[in-house]
Amino acid sequence: MFARLDRYFQHYKEYGNFFLRLVIGWRLIDGTQDNVFSWERMIEFRDFLALHGTPFPLLAAIVSVYAQFMCGILYMIGWFVRPAAIIMIINFIAALIIAHIGLSFQQSFDAWMMLVGSIFFLFSGAGKISVDELRKGNK
Repeated sequence: MFARLDRYFQHYKEYGNFFLRLVIGWRLIDGTQDNVFSWERMIEFRDFLALHGTPFPLLAAIVSVYAQFMCGILYMIGWFVRPAAIIMIINFIAALIIAHIGLSFQQSFDAWMMLVGSIFFLFSGAGKISVDELRKGNK
């Protein structure tokens, strides 16, 4: 039964990676755009990090927010996906340690999905439907 599905979907495999990049990239952008476009929201995030004992909370807030925002864009267009994945792996390990310890899996679900998705992108790369793939063809 699954062999038939494998034959049918073999030409569409790359769409899985593409759609995953779009969803995770969009979530990264959506989760940080308020901080990027509102200094007031950035200060709220700084205060949240300070409450959790983060050293240099304003710097940590700015680095985390802009890293997520920019890596979300890179994921969506499929450009420098592996370097972006490394940055997001570090970011979300830190987020889980700093802000999610003691929370339930459901409360930490977004952070876990961003971490696991980034690990996937580190291993798989951007896939065939990406700027990274187009750049390979131009070399």
